[in-house]
Amino acid sequence: MSVFEEVSQAPPIEVFQLSRDFQADTDANKIALGVGAYRTDEGKPWILPVVKKAEKILAERIEKEEINHEYLPVLGLESFATGATNMLLGSDSPAVKENRAFGVQALSGTGALRVGAEFLKNILGRSVVYYSDPTWGNHGLIFKNAGFAAINKYRYYHAGTKGLDFAGMLEDLGNAPEGAVIILHACAHNPTGVDLNKEQWAEVADLMKQKKLFCFFDCAYQGFASGSLDTDAWTVRYFVERGFELFCSQSFSKNFGLYNERAGNLTVVVKDVGPIARMKSQLTLLVRAMYSNPPAHGARIVQLVLEDPALYKEWQDCIATMSSRIISMRSGLRERLEKLNTPGDWSHITSQIGMFSYTGLTPEMCEFLKNEKHIYLLKSGRISMCGVTTGNLDYLAESINAAVNKFQ
Repeated sequence: MSVFEEVSQAPPIEVFQLSRDFQADTDANKIALGVGAYRTDEGKPWILPVVKKAEKILAERIEKEEINHEYLPVLGLESFATGATNMLLGSDSPAVKENRAFGVQALSGTGALRVGAEFLKNILGRSVVYYSDPTWGNHGLIFKNAGFAAINKYRYYHAGTKGLDFAGMLEDLGNAPEGAVIILHACAHNPTGVDLNKEQWAEVADLMKQKKLFCFFDCAYQGFASGSLDTDAWTVRYFVERGFELFCSQSFSKNFGLYNERAGNLTVVVKDVGPIARMKSQLTLLVRAMYSNPPAHGARIVQLVLEDPALYKEWQDCIATMSSRIISMRSGLRERLEKLNTPGDWSHITSQIGMFSYTGLTPEMCEFLKNEKHIYLLKSGRISMCGVTTGNLDYLAESINAAVNKFQ
């Protein structure tokens, strides 16, 4: 008998199973609304033109042997981490000016979360974490595998209003024990698309100060949500200005289209420079034991674009192209649903922001859309707005209308 005989079958990851089902579907009208990756209005993946330019420059540098494939340092490409940190916090940030912020290159946002979780658990001894209900499907698993003993949810989404349950959020955070780690979405909340306004963030900051809770921001969509890097970083910058010490995971998968390059950064902000050297020494040991050091190619692309004014401007134009297309699809879908007199209020389609929308569709409606209309979305009703195009808007709206009328 094999030593592996007792291994049980793990449940499939819904979003990836959905993609496999979509690929196997031969229907001409099929629509993929599951995976969170940008698509053009033709439904195709998009390699950003500025990324192509950066890769050509890097290829030339390799040809000249100006760069090579030697190992990066354990904490990654320092110029990339510094650029990513400055992009998040802003060059005029007090933490940047006072050298109280630093970055650690990581395996995209997921890796940044895991490195941060390992540090909080193994170095600081934190064992309690809270994340929003709902949240990105990987948050709980990351902190569970990092050894956190108490993994909790705070109320966030209100199904009745398809908006924010702010009172519930404040109550749950208020009941969190001192020192608990709180996962906060910096912008474009995944999966709901529902964000706090500035006044609400101020109340959350007041509460977290009072309760001495630790902020761990997840920033996967800077620039991708509103089209502005500064607007989408406002929340993190506000907490820094309020004097918080914090972690923030950054991903360049969406805003650079570098999904498979795993380019990410863990930004760390502290009150003074004293512990930084010691923190880096501990982070070095943690990373060394997990993956030794990170890959270079994606980080070099980001570094090059962030440091070159012309490329940086072109990148911002690319971000505007992606975010404006998503905003346009939101408007188009809401307009069509309202024109069809689809039961319910559909204003949340445009009040939500970013890549995802919590539509309010029930699991029965989602199953109907998948089985009868060949439209692939999560059972929670979350859709990726990137899968919506001018070519499928009418069919999508008509199909949603049929589902709602059938199961309301």
